[in-house]
Amino acid sequence: MGAVKDVLRRPLGHFTERTLAGLALVLGAGVGFGLLLTLVRVEWSPLYAVDHGVAQWLNDRVAPISPLVTVLTAITDLGGRAVLIWLVTVAVLGLLIRRQGRLAVFLIVTGLGALLLDPSLKTLVDRLRPEVDVEIGTYAGQSFPSGHALGSMVAYGAVLLVFLPAMAPRWRKAAIAIVALLVFLIGFTRIALGVHFLSDVLGAWLLGAAWLGVTAYAFRLWRLERGRPATGLTEGLEPEAAHEVSPAPDEEKLLPHPRAAVFEVVAGWVLVFGALYAFGMFVSYYAGGTFLATLDEVVPNWFDARRTPARDDFSAWWSEVGNTHAILLISLVFCPLVLAIWRRWRPVLFVALTMFGELSLFLASAAAVGRPRPPIENLDGPMPTSSFPSGHIAATLCIWVAIAVIVFPRTDRWWRWVFVALAVVMPVGVAISRMYRGMHHPTDFMGAILLTGLWIGLLYWVVRPNEDLREGNRPSIESEDVDTLDDELARAAQPG
Repeated sequence: MGAVKDVLRRPLGHFTERTLAGLALVLGAGVGFGLLLTLVRVEWSPLYAVDHGVAQWLNDRVAPISPLVTVLTAITDLGGRAVLIWLVTVAVLGLLIRRQGRLAVFLIVTGLGALLLDPSLKTLVDRLRPEVDVEIGTYAGQSFPSGHALGSMVAYGAVLLVFLPAMAPRWRKAAIAIVALLVFLIGFTRIALGVHFLSDVLGAWLLGAAWLGVTAYAFRLWRLERGRPATGLTEGLEPEAAHEVSPAPDEEKLLPHPRAAVFEVVAGWVLVFGALYAFGMFVSYYAGGTFLATLDEVVPNWFDARRTPARDDFSAWWSEVGNTHAILLISLVFCPLVLAIWRRWRPVLFVALTMFGELSLFLASAAAVGRPRPPIENLDGPMPTSSFPSGHIAATLCIWVAIAVIVFPRTDRWWRWVFVALAVVMPVGVAISRMYRGMHHPTDFMGAILLTGLWIGLLYWVVRPNEDLREGNRPSIESEDVDTLDDELARAAQPG
């Protein structure tokens, strides 16, 4: 029994000796949060006065300035639950693909802890949100602590600690400063938008620092138990994993001739826009008496005659598959996974340029052509852009075709055909829903196909997203190992 106690004491003593200052900071943050929680619970009058005074003072200055409200709202969204869950989930998947299971467990435990602490403490304290003269936004739930401030402190801090080793030493302090600034700005926006008190944000920061410190030092304790050296804050959690957590450690150049590539992309964009403009003007104003004009007249009327409430609801759901948020979400999941598996930025650049070009070409063409919507009831109501080409269809085509172009040659497994099928089924479904809802003509769909074919063809020729395959690049995880990713997580959670 004495031998067992000695075994337990050694790593703990080793840990506390090397990390006494850090441990003191963690304990200080915890004590500070406990004190602030007590003051909020007893409604200490000086704190009450400061909280309400700051909330009203900021509301008087922020509410009248609409552009400032827009900027603050955009910043505060970076601390929202959807963004933070995406960040942690993608990071965990990338770490599992790179076989860094213990780092993945650290992110999962740290993130889940923040998710549990926020609602439980809000229910315990049951503090009402601020009441200000001009309500900028309406938020449900209790006020203390701020979930955005807590979540951003924990999520961004944990991801930073995991990926710091991938950065050059001269950039690490700058990265820490940037993350600290982001966390501060998110917390500030919660007060400036009138949805939290100052003490809500301060309490969230203290709690987040304490929880992040506890999990980080638990990870360091595991390292010391295995004879690995203690690391400083600027070295990250696992310096030995620098190569594995680096997004593209084996890539020397993004493009061999970047200046020429920029010129080719810009010149190509102009040519694609010219083709879209010519086709759009023809089908919109000069195609009378042709098959295309007949098609644009018959198809909308055919859909209009077959509308039912159930079909209206289904078409609205399917139409959302092509909206900006859905396409952005797909891109933000696919691109990090490409980096994790193939360790190359070029496929990511291909996707990014594809979607940027699609958006800019769509907006420019819609403004230049100015085509009216079909002369039937438009179920989505007035839209800020004209009918040609369809932005929903073009975006859906571009993202799924780009994904198929990257994935198909990178594996010989049967499921690569799934991506080919998605590149057909998803755009066709969106196209049918948009025409059913009276938002587009059939030739708008043709315009989206023209945009996708020309633009992706140009980028494939310029960027060459699969060039690394010719150079012999292999994925970090073979296709037959995909089913074993959960085993990595299970092994990482086991002691020893």
